[in-house]
Amino acid sequence: MMIQSRLGSLSILLAEDNAINTLFVATVVNQWGCKLMVATNGNEAVDLVSKHHFDLILMDIQMPEKDGIEAAIEIRAMADITKQNIPIIALTANGLIGFEKHYFDAGMNDYLTKPFREKTLYEMIEKVLKKG
Repeated sequence: MMIQSRLGSLSILLAEDNAINTLFVATVVNQWGCKLMVATNGNEAVDLVSKHHFDLILMDIQMPEKDGIEAAIEIRAMADITKQNIPIIALTANGLIGFEKHYFDAGMNDYLTKPFREKTLYEMIEKVLKKG
């Protein structure tokens, strides 16, 4: 399903250690015309945010070295206010009710439970960017 994108030219950071999930998201956001950089763990994500401009971060929760919650907390604590305020969407395999509190406490704007569809990702990105 191809969605006509109003998200073209967005610069997105995907923090995800699973190659299949990365391929899916990369394929989708590239079709939308977005620019994508990929980090495979939380340390890489924090490092990339410190060095580059992003309009949005898609953050896996369970990653090696530093998980998505720790990475989000570090990003929210950065000295640069524009980096502190980048919208972050948690990507999680944990659909347990109540667990989302941890994502919001870490400063994430919203979350998606994996697996998700292209349309769901698109709608979540639009929702989070409108709030911001």
